[in-house]
Amino acid sequence: MPAPALLVLDADPPPRLGRLTGKARIQHTDEAGLADRLPAADVLLVWDFTSDAVRNAWPGEGPRPRWVHTASAGVDRLLCPELIAADTVVTNARGIFEEPIAEYVAGLVLAMAKDLPGTLELQRQRRWRHREGLRVAESRAVVIGAGPIGRAVAGTLRALGVTVAVTGRTARPGVYGPDQLDRLVSRADWVIGAAPLTDTTRGMFDARLFGLMQPSARFINVGRGQLVVESDLIAAVSKRWIAGAALDVFEREPLDPESPLWDVPGLIVSPHMSGDTVGWRDRLGAQFVELYELWAAGKTLPNVVDKKRGYVPMHD
Repeated sequence: MPAPALLVLDADPPPRLGRLTGKARIQHTDEAGLADRLPAADVLLVWDFTSDAVRNAWPGEGPRPRWVHTASAGVDRLLCPELIAADTVVTNARGIFEEPIAEYVAGLVLAMAKDLPGTLELQRQRRWRHREGLRVAESRAVVIGAGPIGRAVAGTLRALGVTVAVTGRTARPGVYGPDQLDRLVSRADWVIGAAPLTDTTRGMFDARLFGLMQPSARFINVGRGQLVVESDLIAAVSKRWIAGAALDVFEREPLDPESPLWDVPGLIVSPHMSGDTVGWRDRLGAQFVELYELWAAGKTLPNVVDKKRGYVPMHD
């Protein structure tokens, strides 16, 4: 019996899959060739997780892979009605990005509390101007998104002495439901977006929610760019409805050089890098190899996405 056909939607650099030699018939494709190659694939590895090619190609004719794995936490770029309705199992890269993103959020909180951007700018200008920073310990944060990333962010902030509330799709021990979001946001010093992109969360950070925040509060988004109505955020920061913000994800990426977001005083822009640390691609490749070996042995896969919800449900 021939080895299963593994199709890789490539990105540069490609994944290291040497351990699968003899265990899979590996083929590579770009976006243009995906639709033609899908019917012959048993497994699809979405290595280029910034692509919309899967969502566009999936509705075509012929068989479809039994399993799709994306080398990302979010799955919104590949889900389409036909994939949701199919028997195909979808898994994600849960376990790779949580701690790095939590560290990045903590770094942003400290940087904004201590005005490190201002210090660097004053150093560039050779100006000595004493200021007072904020205490991070005993401040309050609300993390919107109770998945692995949100919970890692909450744990890291608590280690800094921050009082943290986490909100999710449904209330459960340690997690507030959506009915408590407004109250928590209105009391928070730090509001952190870490939710998946769904029909419910799209555009949730809008003028109304920014208007509930304290003038001294700051907003950080490491979830998905489409969670934020960017024009409303620009207004909120520019008009000092809130004290500042930091975005690592955007509605359209890469961010256009002409975007007004670059020039908003008090807004930190970073290029979707919060989860990317040295060696992250190797860790993604190793994770997929381990999952493939489980799949080939007929064992239960971890990280299975609830395709109707758009994320991996938490079971604890």
